[in-house]
Amino acid sequence: MASAPRTVAVVGGGCAGVLATRELLRGTDDRIVLIEPGEPGGGLAYGSARPWHLLNSRAGAMSADPDDAGHFARWAGCSPGEFRPRTEYGQYLRAVFADVAETFADRLELRRSRAAGLSATGVRLADGSEVRADGVVVATGNPAPAQPAARPDHPDYVADPWAKGALEAIPSDAPVLLVGAGLTAIDVALTLTATRDRDAPITAVSRRGQLPLTHTEVAAPPVGLALDDCATLRDIVRAVRAEAARAGDWRAVVDGLRPYLDELWTAFTPDEQDAFLRHLARPWECHRHRMAPTVGARVAELRGEGRLEVRAGGIRSMTAPAAGGLLVELEAGVQWFGAVVNCAGPGRLPAAAGSFVGSLLDAGQARVGPHGLGLDIDADGRLIGADGRVQPDRRLIGPLRRGAKWETTAVPEIRAQARHLAIPVG
Repeated sequence: MASAPRTVAVVGGGCAGVLATRELLRGTDDRIVLIEPGEPGGGLAYGSARPWHLLNSRAGAMSADPDDAGHFARWAGCSPGEFRPRTEYGQYLRAVFADVAETFADRLELRRSRAAGLSATGVRLADGSEVRADGVVVATGNPAPAQPAARPDHPDYVADPWAKGALEAIPSDAPVLLVGAGLTAIDVALTLTATRDRDAPITAVSRRGQLPLTHTEVAAPPVGLALDDCATLRDIVRAVRAEAARAGDWRAVVDGLRPYLDELWTAFTPDEQDAFLRHLARPWECHRHRMAPTVGARVAELRGEGRLEVRAGGIRSMTAPAAGGLLVELEAGVQWFGAVVNCAGPGRLPAAAGSFVGSLLDAGQARVGPHGLGLDIDADGRLIGADGRVQPDRRLIGPLRRGAKWETTAVPEIRAQARHLAIPVG
């Protein structure tokens, strides 16, 4: 006698949640309940983007379908090599969700509420109700952003640049400090300079003062790398540098490493992982997560005009004068800024856990993973509780796998994780 179909709750309706829902509906007989207070397919990356914010991957890499690499490019009517607007990709994800919602209307329910925690029988919602479920997929995206030390509770400190109206409230004649020099800082700089009326400078400060590097107009084919003789992190770094010098384009070598990054990461000793995080993680991110060519050209233009400055170092102190703005002590001295915008990357757990993930940690239903980068999981992506036991039928997808894995934040890896959700595990 066939068993009754299960009910699986997917918590989070951003990119990871939409892809998880799609694969579970297409690959199983399960009934799916997607828990998302907003519009499925938006999420932080695509729901708050502006027209000048481009994807940092080519269209050919962004398909929602693991079996059809051209799915997004055909939908967008573009070539696979183009860098499309992030707003457009959000529209694409919403179209993907609408398609599966129509096709599988009898097995899909959308609950427009916020998940508050897990119970023995399903997911507790913020409105006091419960979604009863046999299985749960946690797809809540990145941890909250890290915050600089001594952050003042001040109206001229922008803790979340994606909050509605946060950047529009910054006067165009006031100098601005961006805390961080990654892709978020690039996005903020582009928004603040989208019109020519800003005549005050923007300063981005980070520990290394390194901006993301730029894609070439035409992608070179990935270059494979022989790592059989590499026994340590030092060996791998040496081999990557040698192959990049030989190939003449480091981008091809970086792209060729991508399929093996998780295998390499898990083979490192804890000390090697720590060393990578301290010394190599930021340079790697600058090479791995690159700007679209037109974005890189715009950033170079802003720097050449003196409208954007990038400095290395940290923030030593931050005080609020009575006249407004913030006095920030940088390594070069104290400087006044009309606004300070937090552009730091994801913070470490447990401090950066959102309310739902925090509830899992508090209840012992999950535990912090290696280095505090995410939650701990087994090889099949199942959560590991505070007691060290695998949590059956509670699986994790997306950026919160980082630490247990490394390459887990981009669409190609997330769609592969989503496909794996449809495969039963023992």
